[in-house]
Amino acid sequence: MNRRVKIVIGTAAAAVIAGVAAAGVAGAADSGSDDVADVADVSISGTDLERASEAALDETGGGEVVDSEVEDEENGYEVEVNLDDGRQIEVQLDADFAVVSSDENEEGDDGDAD
Repeated sequence: MNRRVKIVIGTAAAAVIAGVAAAGVAGAADSGSDDVADVADVSISGTDLERASEAALDETGGGEVVDSEVEDEENGYEVEVNLDDGRQIEVQLDADFAVVSSDENEEGDDGDAD
């Protein structure tokens, strides 16, 4: 292979790689779905976790916090609490850690905080 052919092949390969990379970035940026299931859960941490846990446990009258996440929709936080009787309660909190709602979670959770 002569030098000119190597340059043409190298340039073409670089253009293909750049195109694939640009398509990947554009696809990721355009995947803004309204479906919450498509968005990775973000766990609450630090003092926010302490405050959210306290509010949720006050609402449920005890139990064990097994999962938490920052909500990007209507509420500030969601905390899942396992009760001693085997039920799991989802507590929705606003951005100020006030209880918005609490409902039994029919799906349950194994406490692995996924």
